[in-house]
Amino acid sequence: MEKETSTQAIKGKWAGRFIWAAIVQGLIATVVTVMVLDPLQYITGTSDYYSPARVIAAGGAGTWFFTGYISYLVVGVVATAVTAIFYFYIEGIMGKVYKGFTNFLAWGHLIFMNVGVAGAMLIMMYQGYLAGVAQGNGTSSLQIHEQILGWTTDPIGGLILLAAIGAILGGLGYLIRSRAS
Repeated sequence: MEKETSTQAIKGKWAGRFIWAAIVQGLIATVVTVMVLDPLQYITGTSDYYSPARVIAAGGAGTWFFTGYISYLVVGVVATAVTAIFYFYIEGIMGKVYKGFTNFLAWGHLIFMNVGVAGAMLIMMYQGYLAGVAQGNGTSSLQIHEQILGWTTDPIGGLILLAAIGAILGGLGYLIRSRAS
């Protein structure tokens, strides 16, 4: 019985795939964090008004950047890593390896959730940065919302919907695989 469980755990691939996705998302988050903190300003002694840290600190339109950043850390990195635990439980502990239709659902979960979250949050961060810079340059709030932020609501919403579809596919796969004999 012990040997059979070990064999089943080796066959399970989905926990590893989600861990790798979390690692990639974490790497992207690390790069963004370094860009936000702008460590060169402490070495060179120069501080640029357009530093992302200053855009966030200014509030207003820069809040979009902060919201996207925090959401990316929580959903893109942490939730992806936690999702790997669900797959490990089903495949490694329960010994129910994903195959056929449930394998298709897991691929949908991995791709749609990661592309949706990363795409939506990166758009939100970039546009929030641009909006914060515009606000710092004296651009009116109306112009900022019409020209910089307004068009982003549809792509962000669509990408969030894609992420939600991925999560639903994953949940459906969990239910089917965990109940299968």
